[in-house]
Formats: sequence, structure tokens, C-alpha cells
Amino acid sequence: MVRKILQKYGIRGGCHDQHFLIDERSLDSIVDQAELSEKDVVLEIGGGIGNLTERLLEKAGKVYVIELDPALVHVLKDRFSDNEKIEIIPGDVLKLDLPKFNKVVANLPYSISSPITFKLFKHEFELGILMYQYEFAQRMVAKANTEDYSRLSVNTHYFADADIIMKIPPSAFSPPPEVWSAVVKVVPRPSSFHVEDPQFFLDLVTAVFLQRRKKLRNAIIKGNHLLNVPNIKQIVAELPEEFMSKRAENLEPHELAEIANHIFKMKATS
Repeated sequence: MVRKILQKYGIRGGCHDQHFLIDERSLDSIVDQAELSEKDVVLEIGGGIGNLTERLLEKAGKVYVIELDPALVHVLKDRFSDNEKIEIIPGDVLKLDLPKFNKVVANLPYSISSPITFKLFKHEFELGILMYQYEFAQRMVAKANTEDYSRLSVNTHYFADADIIMKIPPSAFSPPPEVWSAVVKVVPRPSSFHVEDPQFFLDLVTAVFLQRRKKLRNAIIKGNHLLNVPNIKQIVAELPEEFMSKRAENLEPHELAEIANHIFKMKATS
């Protein structure tokens, strides 16, 4: 079915980081994981030729589809113009204001996975079933003291619970990518730890992971251009040695939050 659509519209994929999922079983599994009903408003990012879109329309009450490629926007409009449930939004997802939705289901463009994910975290939604490059998915769910633990791991943990629920081989796509893919289930929730200022916390996490091989005291000082804290060396000197002698990759998200909270309070009084 999917191959016939590609042939009909003369679409080969590959442009704009496009790799179309053509494995019917994987497509069905992704939609099943979203547990859709007529009450759900779904956001799909990168509608492509509509192979996932058609399945979403069968179960959801409303589907917003964002697509950058004008040729694929034409395909989507041609295939689904008579379906009142769909609204096709042409444009760059990173530049658009997102509509209101309660679930997001998408095969994300891998080259912009990080900014799209962080943009989604700024919006309220109940559930995300999102496909990423496998290595990116591993970093999303990684724990402290592991090789994959990163800024992405900490930020994801701050905003949501995330689990890899499916691994998909290159052969499931047309054209096949050079990497394996993974579907991640994302469930937003309130943070399990207190943060004085969310943006300052996120900036600190960015700063220390930019210098992930340095001990924390040096990483914070080196990354102070992101924090703009006067007397940063003096403030860092007052932080617990048990933290300062470690590297960012050795600290749990709640420990990084403790450090961010302390620096933020000291910054406010300086």
C-alpha cells in the first residue's frame, strides 16, 4: 500500500531528512500505543505521504499534521481533503505556533529531534509516541553514570517519564536510513524535584554538559556565559565538595537541581 502511494506521486524520499516508514506492522503498533479515541486531538509532525496519518484519522477525533515539504503537503491534501477530521499545516514546526493537542504521534525528522522535543516539552499534552534515531532515544532515557547520560537525559527526566517501547530496523523505511530507529513513549508529569527557576536550571544543565569531562566546579565557571552569575567563583567555592569534585555525568537530575537552586538564590542576593 505505502509503496503504491510513493509510486503514484513520484515520491522517493530522502529530501528534508525524509525516510518513510513503510512497515505496516510498525505503523499499526505505533498507533495502538497511542491508545486513541474520538476524544483525542493529535499532533503529527512530518506527515510525509500520510501512511501514519490515515491510521490516526481512523481513531482520533482531530488530527493536526505539520509538513514542511510542499510536494508532501500536496500529497496529504490530495489524499485527505475530504476528511473533516484533519487540518494540514504547511511550514517549519520550529517556527510555527503549535495548535492545542493532547497527544502527539510522529516519526520526527532526526536532524532536528532535539529542538522539536524541547519545544514539545513547553506545551501541555498527555502522551507522546515519538520515533527517533535509536542513539538519540538511548540518550533520552539514560541514567546517571552511564555513557549515554547527557543534557537530553536530564531535561527529559525533568519534564516527563520516557521509555523505549519499540526498536525499528532500517529495512522498515523507504529509503532505508543508515541507522536503527526507536519509538519512545513520553508521558509528561510535574517534576519529581523542586526547581527555583526552570530556565536557570535548564541553562545550568546545558553549561555543565558542554564541559562534561571537567569537574563540576570548573564546568560551571567555564559555562558562566550561559548563567551570567556575578562572583561565580566565590559561589562555587561554597557549594558542597561532594558535588563539585564530580562530573556532570555522575550527578542525578535532582542533585543538579540542588546546585542550580543554590546558585540561583546566591545570584539573587548578590
